[in-house]
Amino acid sequence: MNLYPLKFNPILKERLWGGTKLKDVLGKPIENDITGESWELSAVKGDVSVVANGDLSGTSLQELINEHPEELLGKSVYARFGTEFPILIKFIDAKQDLSIQLHPNDELAKKRHNSFGKTEMWYIMDADKGAELIVGFNKDVTKEEYAKSIEEDTLLDLLNYESVKEGDTFFINTGKMHAIGAGVLLAEIQQTSDITYRVFDFNRRDKNGNLRELHTDLALDAIDYTKKDDFKVKYSDKKDSVNNMVSCPYFNTNILELTKDLELDVEKRDSFTIYMCVGGKATISNEFGSVSIQKGETTLVPAQSKKINIITTSAKLLEVTI
Repeated sequence: MNLYPLKFNPILKERLWGGTKLKDVLGKPIENDITGESWELSAVKGDVSVVANGDLSGTSLQELINEHPEELLGKSVYARFGTEFPILIKFIDAKQDLSIQLHPNDELAKKRHNSFGKTEMWYIMDADKGAELIVGFNKDVTKEEYAKSIEEDTLLDLLNYESVKEGDTFFINTGKMHAIGAGVLLAEIQQTSDITYRVFDFNRRDKNGNLRELHTDLALDAIDYTKKDDFKVKYSDKKDSVNNMVSCPYFNTNILELTKDLELDVEKRDSFTIYMCVGGKATISNEFGSVSIQKGETTLVPAQSKKINIITTSAKLLEVTI
């Protein structure tokens, strides 16, 4: 099978905290003013992406993996993950603060939920003046101190706040307390997992007047209680080059800020390649076809590709591989 670069229909998610930036900034076809997420590439059960371009239009990502696993994923990725697509790609618009949460590691997630854990990273695409993230604690705390803060409604006093601007990048490992703040639009790359432990939600109620479920007890053994400054990613922004941002066991992410065409030899990569366009526009091709993407769009280039050509005069791309 000759697999060309694939685009997928976005899977749009209403969220209590969502807004309209996915439409206003990224051009997504949202139909309400509380759309919080656009799942760009997903094999999560019940939310599997469907091809939007070319002869394979209408085919699901899972069907393609089942039928052409090594050609799409790469031999090493298939050997490691089988037919489970290992990452989930999203754009997120937070009109309001998200709940304060954390994710379990692989061991705990497997034991409790038969799932992967959830390591993730964020690339800030747009931020209102004064917008912040919550990432980690502002000091080392004990489990007892944390439990007391939950009981006395003082958790916010223990958390670390980070001001953000476009281009800022954060790596969120498992166990780290975090929340996206109001006014932030970002690209998220994560392990395929929808396991989240919500520990505080600002006492908000949903449209039916109900408080959202908290996972206080489950979180206790999943939290990293130490203060760490390991979350802000420093990276080179050299133009017309491949600049590494994050390398971890679950994904590798580079940023490419291009002012001209670029050809990449990927014959030995042995992984699919994902491009999230976070600025400008580009045409991306392999030996079997091409696709055009613009800010807010994503494409998957299958692992069987030997070369990737990026045609552009101005584009900023996040490149994701395993």
